[in-house]
Amino acid sequence: MLTKCYISLGSNLNRPARQISKAIKALNQLPASRLLQVAPFYRSRAVGPGIQADYLNTVAELATGLDALTLLKKLQTLEQAHGRRRIIRWGPRSLDLDILLYGQRTVNSTRLTIPHPRMHLRNFVLLPLADIAPNLVLPDGRPLRRLLANCPSEGIVRLDAGECRGSTG
Repeated sequence: MLTKCYISLGSNLNRPARQISKAIKALNQLPASRLLQVAPFYRSRAVGPGIQADYLNTVAELATGLDALTLLKKLQTLEQAHGRRRIIRWGPRSLDLDILLYGQRTVNSTRLTIPHPRMHLRNFVLLPLADIAPNLVLPDGRPLRRLLANCPSEGIVRLDAGECRGSTG
């Protein structure tokens, strides 16, 4: 049985639009998985230490037969293949992939927390998620629309397809 999950994608290094586009293709090639849809790209201010370039972000909807921890391992392998180095927490990155939701399941382990523990604070996650799943309700019963209404929208811009192609970082 396939589980519908949502993955956030972000990049602010090494041609971010290209990094994310390649990652989207790779998501569609994960074993026992099928890419269902991808939200438009957004440009947002970096969250993290120091002065960083803006991020490009989107969210993908994936149907997968992988369990949540196996999916996490596959996503981390994909990040590494794209040059991700975990040096500074919330530092610049070539590719950041996070499991936001995994069906209606909750996971609380030392390796993984689902729903993503900070997604309700991040407009660069909520806006693209709402583009592809506007009526989504989280496992705890909170509607996505309520989270979005309580999240500031400053510092983020939805890009059209032409702007994404031109975003080379």
